[in-house]
Amino acid sequence: MNITVTDKAADKIKKLMAEENKKFFRIFVQGGGCSGFQYGLALASDGSEEHDKQEDEVPIEASGIMMLIDPISSRYLDGSTVDFADNLMGGGFTIKNPNATSTCGCGQSFQA
Repeated sequence: MNITVTDKAADKIKKLMAEENKKFFRIFVQGGGCSGFQYGLALASDGSEEHDKQEDEVPIEASGIMMLIDPISSRYLDGSTVDFADNLMGGGFTIKNPNATSTCGCGQSFQA
């Protein structure tokens, strides 16, 4: 499993994790969106909270970030790059996915 996190995204993730006192950055794929699949991002700790590490999630490290990815999502996300873009509309995280055969205009939904 290979995911790249740009320096800009890593800085933003580390800042968010420190503010929220979280240990993991979760990336996942779920059904939905206008193209069939959509990306999900969340912070997780290692305690007993609802969104903590799930049993089947695999922790991986990239750019000093500990990420959690479930086995199904890893098939769709392998080789992807997580970036953070600032723009006039407020900015946000983007995922550049070489496995996507098409994406929607918002960039949050894709088809594999």
